[in-house]
This record gives sequence, structure tokens and C-alpha cells, in this order.
Amino acid sequence: MSRFLLRRLPSIVLVLLATSVIAFLLPRLAPGDPAAVIAGPDASAQTIAAIRAQLGLDQPWVTQYLHWLGGLFTGDLGQSFQYGRPVAELIGDRLESTVELAVLAGVFLVVFGIGLGVLAGSARSRWARTLIGGANTGLLAAPPFLVGLLLILVFGVAVRLLPISGETPVLDNPSIGLQYLLLPALALALPMSAGVARLVQTSMVGVRQEDFVDLAVAKGVPSRRISVRHVLRNSLGPAVVAIGIRFGDLLAGAVVIEAIFARNGLGQLAVSGAQNADYAVVQVLIVGTVFIAVLAQLLTEIALAALDPRIRLGQ
Repeated sequence: MSRFLLRRLPSIVLVLLATSVIAFLLPRLAPGDPAAVIAGPDASAQTIAAIRAQLGLDQPWVTQYLHWLGGLFTGDLGQSFQYGRPVAELIGDRLESTVELAVLAGVFLVVFGIGLGVLAGSARSRWARTLIGGANTGLLAAPPFLVGLLLILVFGVAVRLLPISGETPVLDNPSIGLQYLLLPALALALPMSAGVARLVQTSMVGVRQEDFVDLAVAKGVPSRRISVRHVLRNSLGPAVVAIGIRFGDLLAGAVVIEAIFARNGLGQLAVSGAQNADYAVVQVLIVGTVFIAVLAQLLTEIALAALDPRIRLGQ
């Protein structure tokens, strides 16, 4: 396993380094000047230039990048131009909301992704397979914001069963917090779960054609036991990979979902930072999102390597 990790380490370092460069350049290439935002619309050019010098924005980009990168390695995430507070404090204030959303959406991703895939892969009725396949196709084609709007119309407006905006921390009040969390978590997880379900279904259909399944049938093993212990167990490899990758996508999708459901999480902080050219906030959120995605993929590969020796040996 140590050899496997050492082989993956260089690519991970390169990805994170490239991400840091892109995260640094993107906000600066976009329209907007944080010094002009701070100075106000009626400020003179001299005032804006003085603020730029105070913030260090008059220095060459290479100098700014190296200073920011050095701060990342020492735990200094920088200072927010917009809020006048350390970026680490801003993220700490809003992290709980996004983590709650990502965790519940991850649970739904696993449950619905594997559940729908097993139902589709095990269904003997043609109508059942068509119905489940149609539902998967519809979810695959629907972006999370559209699913969120539909959930708001049905459960928030028509039925009035669940709240459609705001939040209550789950740790403070679990029953109320979950009510505020259900719709955004479903909106985030359902489109992603459709892809996982399609992989599970396809994998189960392929495994059912293997010789060891025919041998189990010939021995008289009950069909339920064959489906669970033989077919499903050998079909989860692609699902594990897909789920691991989707966990990284949950944070990126939370930006739109939090805006729709008015949750005060990292997504709202990212939108506000982009609108106000708050370089320090946008840079850290981009790098953090990619880091979590890379970590999720690495953990997925470790899990697969533990199950399959061929992956550990690089075959």
C-alpha cells in the first residue's frame, strides 16, 4: 500500500499546485478591482492607488502568488478585502452549514444511487426496468438547481410540508434543522445519484452473466442470496469509484443550492467573494474544494486498492 501511495503522490502535488495557480489567476483576470470596491464609487484614482499599495496589489503577480502560497503552507489563509477579517474565521463561521448539507446529501447519494441501481439491476419486469430507467434518465438530465426549484414548488408551495429557505443548525435543534436541510440535500444528491444508479445497474447486468453466477444457480442457491452475496457484492466497484468522485462534487454543487435555499454557507461566501472581487476568499475556496475532491478520490482509490491487489501492484 505504501508503494501505491508513493506512486500517487507526485500527481496529487501537481494537481494541487496547478489548482493554486489557476485559483490565483482567475479572480485577477475577472472584471473588478477590490481597491475600487473598498474605496467606493466616488473615490479618486489616487485613493484607489493608495489602497492597492496598502493591500499589496501593486506588486508583481509572481510576488503576490508566492506570498499567498507561503501563507497557505503556514496556515495563513489571508485577509478578506470585503469583510476585513481573516479568511479562516469567515470559513469557520460558515463551515458547519455546508458540512451539514454535504453530509446529508452524501447519505442520500449512497442510498438512492445504490438503491435505484439495485432495483433496476434486479427487476425482472420490463415495465419496472423502463420506469426506473426513465427516472434515472430524467435525473441525469436535470441540473441540481432545477431539481431544487421543483422540490420547492412541490413540498414548499403546493404541499407546504417543509421550509424552503433559511436554516437552523442541526446540532442545536436536530428536528428543526433536518426539516430545513432535507430539500437542499435532496436537490444536491438526486441528480448525482442517478449516475451512480446507472453504473450499479450496468455492473449488475454484466455480473449476472458470469460463470460463477450460473454455477450458484445450478447448485440451487436461492435467488435472493445470489443477488446479495454474489451479484451485488461484485458490482459495487464502479459505484464506489463514482461515489468517491461525487463526494468532491457535493461542495461545488453546494454553491448553487445554498443560493436557492438561502443557506448561509460556503457557497454564499463564494458568490459574495466573486461579486466583490474578494481575491483571498475566492482563492482559498477554489483550492479547498479541489483539495477535498482530490482527497475523496485518493480515499476511493485506497479502498479499491485494498480490495483488488492488481491496483496496488499497478497492473
